[in-house]
Amino acid sequence: MTASKTIGFIGLGNMGGPMAANLVKAGHKVLGFDLSAEAVERHVAAGGVAASSAREAATNVDVVVTMLPAGKHVRSIYLGDEGLVSTANTGTLFIDSSTIDVDSSRAVAADATAAGMHMVDAPVSGGAVGAAAGTLTFMVGGSDEAMALARPFLDIMGKSIVHAGDAGAGQAAKICNNMLLGISMIGTCEAFVLAEKLGLDPEKLYEISSTSSGQCWSLTSYCPIPGPVPSSPANNSYKPGFAAAMMLKDLKLAQEASDSSGAATPMGARAAELYDLFCNSDGEKVDFSGIIHYLRSLK
Repeated sequence: MTASKTIGFIGLGNMGGPMAANLVKAGHKVLGFDLSAEAVERHVAAGGVAASSAREAATNVDVVVTMLPAGKHVRSIYLGDEGLVSTANTGTLFIDSSTIDVDSSRAVAADATAAGMHMVDAPVSGGAVGAAAGTLTFMVGGSDEAMALARPFLDIMGKSIVHAGDAGAGQAAKICNNMLLGISMIGTCEAFVLAEKLGLDPEKLYEISSTSSGQCWSLTSYCPIPGPVPSSPANNSYKPGFAAAMMLKDLKLAQEASDSSGAATPMGARAAELYDLFCNSDGEKVDFSGIIHYLRSLK
């Protein structure tokens, strides 16, 4: 077991909040900061300590974990005279679990390393349920040394920890994974919509496809119709474990990466278009599996 450390945690939302709580449960002192006062209050109720600012959360700590919305936020909070790189003690370990563009991730890591810090990009998969259960998958980019330092803390918050390569590799893996997830969820939803139109009992489709060539995570772990998988958002009015707006963000990141790298991703592009339409039809805050409702509305 890792000796108790002082950890700054910045970003206590649906994902960051339960991740920080798991670090607290493991015996670490966790200084939490979020722009939402309610999020900070939940952190304190879970045994954490409130920080009044991001700078305070990163001052005289062993580790800083960030879970932020986009690359611009990560650059803003880490870089510059008031950034975390300038605030933290030399040798501090930075773990950025935000899902952002690869270029921003590599730029921040380069500055942190030059300042004598250790840093990994460690975006996650598993949604709010996995964050609460401590069963997230972490896709990690960074040096072998930084990875070794980060692993004990990632092991507390996750179940599968994969060192994908150097700085930015974790982001690259997350972008590719979530593009595949977005595509497969649309395909799964389309199959159920077609089954309904053809008069096939959706429970029978699940029974068949879950044990045959149509089997995939979107079907057997996150089924988009109520019934077959009790833990799926479909059984909770599609309240988000992973909101459609977040899926759209990741699909857009994948398309940016596709454009910059010259990779052809026609299915990824179409998935981004469909999630954009779904979000603009009041689906933004619905779980991403709720796109089945939008597909039902199409002719």
